[in-house]
Amino acid sequence: MAEKVIRVDDIDGSEGSDVSKRDFEVLGRTFTIDLSDDNHKRLVETLETLNLFVEHATEVKAARKGRKSTSAVKLKGYTNADVREWAMSNDIEVTERGKISDEVYAAFIEAHPDA
Repeated sequence: MAEKVIRVDDIDGSEGSDVSKRDFEVLGRTFTIDLSDDNHKRLVETLETLNLFVEHATEVKAARKGRKSTSAVKLKGYTNADVREWAMSNDIEVTERGKISDEVYAAFIEAHPDA
């Protein structure tokens, strides 16, 4: 018994003796596709054009997720606003917004053992 393999172009669905599996690389990743000679020529031209643009472009890195401070302090029953209010009323330098220093937290916890 004989088997006949018919390759079909993945782009236009054409069959022919010139259709074969073609490997190509884009940005370090390898792909494979069945293409006729004409469509393979189009692919090569497209990749050459794309490469021209990539060579002149600057890569944009994906934004990283923010990291939480490893020294984050958890206070029971108190908020950061409470810490800031206490610090200001005790003449301790503290920012109105943003990160509260570890020293301010330590002083607050010392003054409020239940925190």
